[in-house]
Amino acid sequence: MPLTLLVNPASAGGRTLKLLPRVEQALDASRVDFRVQRTKGLEHGAEQALLAVEAEEVPVVMSGDGLVGAVGGAMAGAETPLGIVPGGRGNDLARVLGIPDDPEQAVAVLLGGQSRRIDVGEANGKRFLGIVSVGFDSECNQLANEVRFLRSNLVYAYSALRTLLSWRPAGFTIRVDQERTRVSGYSISVANNSTFGGGMRIAPDAQLDDGEFDIVAVGEVSKLRFVRNLPKVFKGTHVDEEEVQVFRAQHLELTASRPFPVYADGEHLTDLPASLRVLPRSLSVLVPGQGDA
Repeated sequence: MPLTLLVNPASAGGRTLKLLPRVEQALDASRVDFRVQRTKGLEHGAEQALLAVEAEEVPVVMSGDGLVGAVGGAMAGAETPLGIVPGGRGNDLARVLGIPDDPEQAVAVLLGGQSRRIDVGEANGKRFLGIVSVGFDSECNQLANEVRFLRSNLVYAYSALRTLLSWRPAGFTIRVDQERTRVSGYSISVANNSTFGGGMRIAPDAQLDDGEFDIVAVGEVSKLRFVRNLPKVFKGTHVDEEEVQVFRAQHLELTASRPFPVYADGEHLTDLPASLRVLPRSLSVLVPGQGDA
């Protein structure tokens, strides 16, 4: 099938556009039919992906997790697979799926990989592929998106420290069916993927195809202890701390003691209160073959 390259020209400060010639050369060398569509925003990218599916073309997102999440959410339920060429700052979904950052190697996955079905999350009717974050993490994400002088993964560490300076604990309520869990502290993460923020393994045991969310609640501790535990998130060992609770659910309702934005895939998805559910194995993605993983 022909490919439609959905290119976000603004991703990672223009990094995607710099990678585009290498992708085009790799596709030309393999004599693959393709066209390039520059996106004007998340909605435009999702619309163009659906048009590509209707034209029997494979949508390939060249961007970060934001556009990947928007396109993947729109394609949920389709048989046509989604291709990914990492082009953002975080690239967390591609990382977990084993898709290389190198553009030529990512093209090789498009042409010689296999299709894998993964879950899609939904919050207040808005779809996502990665991790919903609420509280400290969503405020941190909001700040990271506003930072312009850092283009590497350091933006996430910088945003975390900046957010911490003015942070005060919040109360969160998680309802699964008739059971309620109340947490006072920093954040709630509702994870379809294991990783966000450029390699932070906030939900280390989360699987993309198990039909459930991993819910990670970080309770109240001193700011000093919080900072000391931040490096543990990159290894996923923070879940062993007593202030961290982890449980699983296919659906839940989430509220808080004060207003918070709901972020997922690096983008503002909706606001609290939020109703979340899993759409099991509803998206097909091109990933490395078993011999290449």
